[in-house]
Amino acid sequence: MEMAWVWTGMVTLSLVFGLASGELDAVAGAALEGARSAIELSLSMAGILCLWSGVMEIMNACGLSAGLARLFRPVLRRLLPDACRDEETLAAVSANVSANLLGLGNAATPLGIRAARRMARGCGGTASDELCRLVVLNTASIQLLPTTIASVRAAAGCAAPFDILPAVWMASALSVAAGLLAAWALSRGRRR
Repeated sequence: MEMAWVWTGMVTLSLVFGLASGELDAVAGAALEGARSAIELSLSMAGILCLWSGVMEIMNACGLSAGLARLFRPVLRRLLPDACRDEETLAAVSANVSANLLGLGNAATPLGIRAARRMARGCGGTASDELCRLVVLNTASIQLLPTTIASVRAAAGCAAPFDILPAVWMASALSVAAGLLAAWALSRGRRR
């Protein structure tokens, strides 16, 4: 609801200043150009997201995503020991991490929600420390192939959309480490 007020305020201010400066035609032209650009970006992103979702489905069908999920289970058992006692929750968390590694945030979100719902049972309305760590892992997510970002860059006309890989690897590893460290520090502070 608040964002509706923000957008309404921005549009109103644009119209008022456009009218006051005599540039109302320029404001209208910019609005139409922005709408056209948004449609073009949405259509090109839809195609690229369909491609990568298809790749994820092929990986699921051939068992590659399950193998990738198995690879991360030892780490996840250390980070989320209570959640990993339930095989279905562990499978959802593993698949979530795997999808995030491939930069498929749209595919990772339903898996993360499923894992969070299973982990939230019995919490009494307050998130457990493990649930908070899952949120950190899902939100900060280390990405080996930032497919969504590369898709946006390709749609914007970038000749080499994956040339950002080293920066993405470093930034995502640092964000996950910082998030997990903060979650650990806050959970220890709460227990005192």
